[in-house]
Amino acid sequence: MKKSLFFIVLIALIISIVIVSNKRQSSLSEMHSLYISAEGDDHNNGTKAHPFKTLQKASKEATKGTTVFIRGGTYKEALTIKHSGTSTSPIVFRPYKKERVILDGSHIPQKEEETALVKIQDKSYITIQGLEIRNLSTSLTDQTPMGIYVTGKGTGIKLLSNKVQHIKTTGQDGNAHGIAVYGTKEITNLTIKGNLLEHLTLGSSESLVLNGNVSNFSVSNNTVRYSDNIGIDLIGYEGTAKKHDYVRNGKIKNNIVHHISSYSNPAYGEDYAAGGIYIDGGHHLIVSNNVVYKNDIGIEATSEHKGKDAQDITISHNTLYNNDYTGISIGGYDKKRGGTKNSLITHNVLYKNDLKELGGGQLLLQYNTKGNTIENNIFTASSSGIFISNAFKENKNNHLNRNVYDSRIGEDAIWIWKKQEVYSLSSFKKLTNSDEKSIFANPHYKHEKEFNFSLKEGTKADLLIH
Repeated sequence: MKKSLFFIVLIALIISIVIVSNKRQSSLSEMHSLYISAEGDDHNNGTKAHPFKTLQKASKEATKGTTVFIRGGTYKEALTIKHSGTSTSPIVFRPYKKERVILDGSHIPQKEEETALVKIQDKSYITIQGLEIRNLSTSLTDQTPMGIYVTGKGTGIKLLSNKVQHIKTTGQDGNAHGIAVYGTKEITNLTIKGNLLEHLTLGSSESLVLNGNVSNFSVSNNTVRYSDNIGIDLIGYEGTAKKHDYVRNGKIKNNIVHHISSYSNPAYGEDYAAGGIYIDGGHHLIVSNNVVYKNDIGIEATSEHKGKDAQDITISHNTLYNNDYTGISIGGYDKKRGGTKNSLITHNVLYKNDLKELGGGQLLLQYNTKGNTIENNIFTASSSGIFISNAFKENKNNHLNRNVYDSRIGEDAIWIWKKQEVYSLSSFKKLTNSDEKSIFANPHYKHEKEFNFSLKEGTKADLLIH
């Protein structure tokens, strides 16, 4: 009996070892590499010694678990992803080691259609990492050039540490994007991290945009700069998706956005209208720990569509300085727009925005703001003297408290609430029936000249905010 039991256990052990071994071999077979080189040949087998020549050949051959290593060089072609990976076996396109890989669009012909140097449509578990994507331009109104374009339906897409430069439209009423994600169906679990977007000529569009049915995402640690329209945009209600047509449940954090202005953009004339970060109809978003400076507007949250709102937005722990029109703006820019509701603005530093003295102050409340909380922020006025500007009476149930207003502006301080202008914090408290624990005091920044706005410990401002 004991011998029989022993043999049964032994046989079971052998079977389990074989099963595990087969699974491991199957997994390893899925995890393989392909190589591309400008000196390669698409008739090769795609090994390191015998690489393919084109991105499209590698894309055709790359199935789940494949890492495509691209050797250094300039590739004058576009990359369209042909297959999906899986959650455990994604498809990755990246440079070999630290070699410099450039996707150059200067030889791509102009056509009246959407044109992207990297296109991911209805695919999942794709990583695009470490590529330089540049020089795609058009003069055609109906062509939209894009550096990276994600559209349709998908999950598990990662855009990591890419450089997107010199994407350009000069067409009348034209549009261009550096990175564009359009959820015509649901796109989830999206990561956009560590990318550089710069020198983009965008027409009426945006540097980095998420539009439509996009949820559960992170946009983090990116730098967006030197472009002529919005830096980072989260959009809803434009008709991109048939259902759930708004960006939601995401984090926009640790980004640096600067020198974004529409002033020289023919689509806007001489308007300072471009936001560094813009929530246009998004829901349940957290915008935190971003540094946003020398743009037209720092951070804006509203909806451009009447009857719709940006809602449940948290704008926290951001540093906004030297923006031309205002630091943070909420509410529609006119009565034909939507508004901002049930949102939180907290622990931000708003320093000398409204540089052009356009009346936006540090915080701008526009049309249809309701149920918002503004607390624990530090405001340092520019030469305009305006801390808070609110020229619309459609403003209700907004609550302010525990804010610090930099007293060094002295008697030039201005607060505007529902079109009424006052010149002291005490008058503002009476006017708003709010802001009861806020103070008018020197914040005592530690390193103001270096634009480091941490507070000296133990000051009134420090004790109030923290």
